[in-house]
Amino acid sequence: MYAVYLDCHFECRPNLITLTGLSFEIIDVALVLLIMPDLEGPGPAWLYFAFGIGMWLYSTFDNVDGKQARRTGSSSPLGELFDHGCDALNCTIAGIVEASAFGCGISWQTVTIIFMTTASFFFSTWEEYHTGVLYLGYINGPTEILTFAVLACFASGIWGPQIWHVPVTQGLPLIGRLFPATWELMDALLALTVVAMVFGHCLICCWNVYAACKEQKRSFWATLPQLAQYFAFAVSCYVWLRNSTTILADNHLVLFLITAGTAFGRIVSKIILAHLTEMPFPSYTVQMIPLALGAVFSWLGLFTPRTELAFL
Repeated sequence: MYAVYLDCHFECRPNLITLTGLSFEIIDVALVLLIMPDLEGPGPAWLYFAFGIGMWLYSTFDNVDGKQARRTGSSSPLGELFDHGCDALNCTIAGIVEASAFGCGISWQTVTIIFMTTASFFFSTWEEYHTGVLYLGYINGPTEILTFAVLACFASGIWGPQIWHVPVTQGLPLIGRLFPATWELMDALLALTVVAMVFGHCLICCWNVYAACKEQKRSFWATLPQLAQYFAFAVSCYVWLRNSTTILADNHLVLFLITAGTAFGRIVSKIILAHLTEMPFPSYTVQMIPLALGAVFSWLGLFTPRTELAFL
């Protein structure tokens, strides 16, 4: 598909390609809200195939836009910022779609998927700021994880999402006994993916930043507090959700994730902008304030169902 596109001489703006790719995922989220708002289903088989095709098309367009920019001589820092900004927003959008494909429902399984996508992207962006290179680890989202996600969508379309919710000893007969007996296959897959992400991606990012700092004769330890920005984001989300009496119970999780994902997109976009303009690493973003306040209000029990929904 890449070769067919690049061989033609259709003059399409790279940013339009990026936006078109993101639109496929936005359409998938719209289908979730219209057909399967509980993120659990089961939905019609074609819906899961639409999820997989949408993800694959997003990945394809995300790869093609850079090639098109170089082919037409229109590469620019603004294009890189726009591309990465769309990728940041897609961390939440694609996470919602994939959670629906797995039939995770309004649950902590869905939240875990969002934490994995956002954490891996934040670490990559932090690494790029210090190294100047967007390095993808041995196990990363745009290749291994996305390929598995697309295949998982197709599997749900063929056999139904219930295949991911069998007892772990049935789903993984060889290693199932290593996990708690009450776990589903989905719980084990999430745990294995988290381990792979931490050791195959996040720690690799840290090592690359360490190597860059050593080469540039800078302190690696001085860069570690910069990670606090993501942990503040993650803790705020966790505290708000853990103490909320309505978000999970009244099916407002998608609204919450889109709200939090917008704040995450701003966090990452500021880092990318600082990298492109050679500015100091941004320590905070104003969009984090409502998220942090929501966590505090929820923790103190100050929200009513109506006020919490209005705050979101």
